[in-house]
Amino acid sequence: MAIGELVTAARIRGDLRALGVQPGSVLMVHTSMSRIGFVPGGAQAVIEALLGVLGPDGTLVMPAFSASITDPQFWTNPPVPECWWPTIREHTPAFDSARTPTRMLGAVAELFRTCPGVRRSSHPHNSVAAHGPKTAAIIEQHSLEHGMGEASPLARLYDLDSTVLLLGVDHSNNSAIHLAAHRAEFPGKRNVTEGAPLDNGWTEFESLHYNGDDFAEIGAAFGGRATHGTVGSANAQFMSQRAIVDFAATWMTEHRGR
Repeated sequence: MAIGELVTAARIRGDLRALGVQPGSVLMVHTSMSRIGFVPGGAQAVIEALLGVLGPDGTLVMPAFSASITDPQFWTNPPVPECWWPTIREHTPAFDSARTPTRMLGAVAELFRTCPGVRRSSHPHNSVAAHGPKTAAIIEQHSLEHGMGEASPLARLYDLDSTVLLLGVDHSNNSAIHLAAHRAEFPGKRNVTEGAPLDNGWTEFESLHYNGDDFAEIGAAFGGRATHGTVGSANAQFMSQRAIVDFAATWMTEHRGR
């Protein structure tokens, strides 16, 4: 199996600066470690490079979503028999911000949530992890209902005029677009009842029915509004979170279901 190009943390720092990442900024990162290349030190080196470019006044944010403790009635990859649902709900351990792992977010996000100084928001499905002086403003008061809506870290990142870095992934992985779905109006927009294991047992709450099938199409239309470059071997896109959210909300209103 090919191991890819050798990419040092120093090179990652230089590539991030060339892309436009600024010291003191608030940055939400979605990443695929395997796309960057062979990095001595792996995910730890990538995280340290990101923190090094942001500096002590910057705040690094990553998704810490927990798909493994969502309601089994919505599972499709793979689905499980309906007769299992009550047992899964009863026996899945309660969400724990320190212990509950991320799922399908990659090695960098999974390591980041465990790093010293990193705090994680309290939502059992849609938590984010953050490190830096803006952490409290981002993660506190994360509403159980509509966990990627107006009372979520995504909305606080919008308020802070943060930036987004897609590192080896495309807009299909851009969680900022979920906030846009809350702000858009389109045919078929609806809420669903979700559930999660919390300290007081299985708990149900209302959530927007999320559909990311058109996120890549939205990203393609957004196009040159993002800065495109490379970090190591990975294609990268760097953008204003407000810009992609506003664009995606307008796009959904004009195109979804029409």
